[in-house]
Amino acid sequence: MIALRASCVGPALPLAASLAALACCGPNGGGEDECGPTEAVVARIVDGDTVELEGGEKIRYLMVDTPEITSGHDDCYGTEARDYNAQLVEGQQVTLRYDEECLDRYDRLLAYVELGGREVNAMLVERGYACVLYIPPNGTARRDEFEALEAEAQAERRGMWGACEEVTCAN
Repeated sequence: MIALRASCVGPALPLAASLAALACCGPNGGGEDECGPTEAVVARIVDGDTVELEGGEKIRYLMVDTPEITSGHDDCYGTEARDYNAQLVEGQQVTLRYDEECLDRYDRLLAYVELGGREVNAMLVERGYACVLYIPPNGTARRDEFEALEAEAQAERRGMWGACEEVTCAN
């Protein structure tokens, strides 16, 4: 019998995502995490902090928030954040790591995304393309690390911290 973590699969998941979650959530995982795939190819960039995988799953990067460019928004440095994200991961095979909660309120998988041994989430903050977005319980163990990266980017006026009069993703 397969046991599913409640935060991994909810009633709002589309059928394909539910079937993928059932396939991955067995006792040994079969190379998959109970939340979703641990390796996948990025098919499409949604914005600076969200991508879509070839399997159709949407991934929202944990611990980061980039300026908005969707739903009528065109925030300062949003296009740059999206383009940087695309330059890094579009068409690339990435490694995905999950935290405590698997999904956000929009049914996107929440993950740390790695490419070539570098974590994209941290790179976005470190280079001034993103602010820290801490939503517990995810990120609790890494909150100080991400806040230090953001403080350094601000102090050195990297990316949006030097380019924008108002940083819209800042809390």
